[in-house]
Amino acid sequence: MTFAATVLTLYPEMFPGPLGVSLAGRALEERRWSLDTVQIRDFASDKHRTVDDTPAGGGAGMVLKVDVLAAAIDHARSLQPDCPVLAMTPRGKPLTQERVRELASGPGVTVLCGRFEGFDERIFAGREVEEVSVGDIVLSGGEPAALMLLDACVRLLPGVMGAVDSGTEESFENGLLEYPHYTRPVEWEGSSIPDVLRSGDHAKIAAWRKERSEEDTQARRPDLWDRFNRK
Repeated sequence: MTFAATVLTLYPEMFPGPLGVSLAGRALEERRWSLDTVQIRDFASDKHRTVDDTPAGGGAGMVLKVDVLAAAIDHARSLQPDCPVLAMTPRGKPLTQERVRELASGPGVTVLCGRFEGFDERIFAGREVEEVSVGDIVLSGGEPAALMLLDACVRLLPGVMGAVDSGTEESFENGLLEYPHYTRPVEWEGSSIPDVLRSGDHAKIAAWRKERSEEDTQARRPDLWDRFNRK
């Protein structure tokens, strides 16, 4: 089964972008996943192909029109009826590695990219759209966030990463940050690779990595550490 990605956007020329190179690009060439873009403007009904309007109640900026969005989503769902529709928005639920893994194990995903002040709120309930955030930041549009989401999914698809363990021994996979890595040269500007990593004792190495993973998570991401301890 090929993972099918459909992106609803006002700027289809932004894709595949970085998804066309490296692991994702090679997987795309090998047809391990597919990527289609849908121009939201094609679903505007007036002669000017208007996709936005002023905010109800006043205020700065423009808002994407619910009727245009609904028509674009309906079209995408007719092509991929089993794929969830995700809208990239800072008001959404934070994206997690757990959710990425769920998406990557499914048939694919339809990603809705916003612009301007965002979406007419009625689209989320009206079309069962999942709101997703990639961080407490505001971007100029949803396209960079969509690229991030799709990259995170594609790298988990079977056969995309070379090493089987690459997708499991990573930050967030077990609820913690990943342990630090080192490679040659052994000595660099007075700093050395920890002795334990050169010991050849795999049990000691595993224990060191677990300890460092816990220490770094506690120091750098106390929110993750608290969540980990509540499990």
